[in-house]
Amino acid sequence: MAQAPQENFPPKLRRTQTDDIDVNSLADLLEWFLMNDQRVGLVRHPHVEELFQWKQADDAAHGIEVYPFENAEARLAIGAFQALGENQTEETLGRWVTDLLQALGEAKQTNEDIAASYRLEQGASHIEQAAKIPNKTEQRIYLTSCWIESLCTAEVRFLGWVYQELYGKPFQPVAN
Repeated sequence: MAQAPQENFPPKLRRTQTDDIDVNSLADLLEWFLMNDQRVGLVRHPHVEELFQWKQADDAAHGIEVYPFENAEARLAIGAFQALGENQTEETLGRWVTDLLQALGEAKQTNEDIAASYRLEQGASHIEQAAKIPNKTEQRIYLTSCWIESLCTAEVRFLGWVYQELYGKPFQPVAN
């Protein structure tokens, strides 16, 4: 009798003796999501990396202090780990993921509106498409929104799963 193929499930989060999240298991979980979940793996796409590099340079050019992340993937990882470190209760993590969902929705709508106004191509380099926008301020808004949409998509998916692992139930947005 042939064995059924084993499903590719994410690794389980482990806890330390002090009931904190085991950082190594969190890193293993994030790596699994980067490799197996298209919404999280999005941060490895060349267009998203290009957006990240643009955002780092744009912030520096406008006097915004920039943390020197190596790439978009590192930005996601450090941000997710920090979010979990700062939001250690069901309520605070729920609010954090809810805020990310709101930012994601706003960024997505902004991108759609600007893309429609200038007939920008979907799936093409956002940097190249932004060159079709004549106003520099609107270019920055578009590119920043594209970056926020990409980052929040990945972070919501990953943190939503972590929420479920920690609290034994699917994440549900928190009413404001």
